[in-house]
Amino acid sequence: MRADFDEKCAALVRAAASELTAKRAHAAVAESLTGGMLSSMIVNVPGSSGWFAEGCVTYSNEAKIRTLGVSPAMISEHTAVSRPVAKAMAEGLLMKTGADVAVSTTGLAGPGADELGREAGLVFIGGAAKFGSVTRELMLSGDRNEIRRDTVLAALSLLAELAKLV
Repeated sequence: MRADFDEKCAALVRAAASELTAKRAHAAVAESLTGGMLSSMIVNVPGSSGWFAEGCVTYSNEAKIRTLGVSPAMISEHTAVSRPVAKAMAEGLLMKTGADVAVSTTGLAGPGADELGREAGLVFIGGAAKFGSVTRELMLSGDRNEIRRDTVLAALSLLAELAKLV
């Protein structure tokens, strides 16, 4: 299972790397739900230093505000696990780093529902580039680690898609 996950991640990273390297472009990631797993899977692939600018773990709301410039009012209105916050995380990272593409992750890994009754597995992935931004909402299943791994795969897939458009 772990080897299969690693290989799927590596294939997606290589796809993004090919596009970004050819265009002399750089990527950055902002992680909440994935807690560094996304960055780790990127740097597992040799050559990532040529295109991977940086990754940051912004697990707390305060970190999202301070590091990425997410509005406290946005978090208060929508919660950290929301489409607007995922978008703001990616856009904020893009602005702060000067990268060409940025991807963010936020969601509920569980166990169980949050204080609003939203079930574990609710995930938002944000993507931003100079040409615009996109967010994806997913409802994943499994235990905490399965949700985090599936989020990493979805985020890497979005990164590879955005890299083609840079």
